[in-house]
Amino acid sequence: MIKTFKEEISSLFAAIKTLSFKETFIFMSVAVITFLSMHYASPNFFRKVFDTSDDKFYSALYWFSADGFLMFVLPIILIPLVLKGKPADYGFRIGDYKFGLKSTALFVGVMLPFLWIASGNESFARTYPQGGPFVRENISVLLYYELFVGFYMFAWEFFWRGYMMFGLKQRFGYYAIFIQMIPFFILHRGKPDIETFSSIFAGLILGVQAWRSNSFIYCFLVHWSVMIFIDVISVLRYKSQSYGIGIDAFLKLFTN
Repeated sequence: MIKTFKEEISSLFAAIKTLSFKETFIFMSVAVITFLSMHYASPNFFRKVFDTSDDKFYSALYWFSADGFLMFVLPIILIPLVLKGKPADYGFRIGDYKFGLKSTALFVGVMLPFLWIASGNESFARTYPQGGPFVRENISVLLYYELFVGFYMFAWEFFWRGYMMFGLKQRFGYYAIFIQMIPFFILHRGKPDIETFSSIFAGLILGVQAWRSNSFIYCFLVHWSVMIFIDVISVLRYKSQSYGIGIDAFLKLFTN
């Protein structure tokens, strides 16, 4: 039996009424914030608006600051104002710090050798730091540049492993880990191939870590530590022009 247009509309509104406000709002707000991030918090937007040809430094700082606002400050406002909850309900807590710190040390320790091998590829190493030549040429600038990276990573982890995953946890259970992994992976598009592919498993592993520790903070520690290592090792490789992965390449980083 073919439904009339009126019956189709009635069925649609009946289905909409069955949706939970909390989960629906989280899905919609994540989509809107991601849209704003992609179009108005990007380095390209900064260069277009300010008509600048900077070497990526100021556009990167804008990107980290704008995304930090969108992915951390906005959700922190929305949680009590719209969702009537507390940030702690969304992973903004210390949680199980013993597991959190142990797993952080384990994950970083396991990842460093792989990052060392990946950085041996010159094209990979030249991608970082994302602040461009100005950061690469000035070690003192690199230090406070990493603070901006830290703010960005804190917001990024809160948005996916906090706001989204913990927000969907009650309704979807463990599937929330997979749900947050998908956009996390997609937004790595444009990065080096090995990093993009690895983000699938990184998203799952960090999701499990946040779930088990009941906090996104340890995911932030892992992610920020990894980014600091990538940036620093890339700068050292650039300055020493050493792109091998053996012990001689490692020693050359410091002797040069």
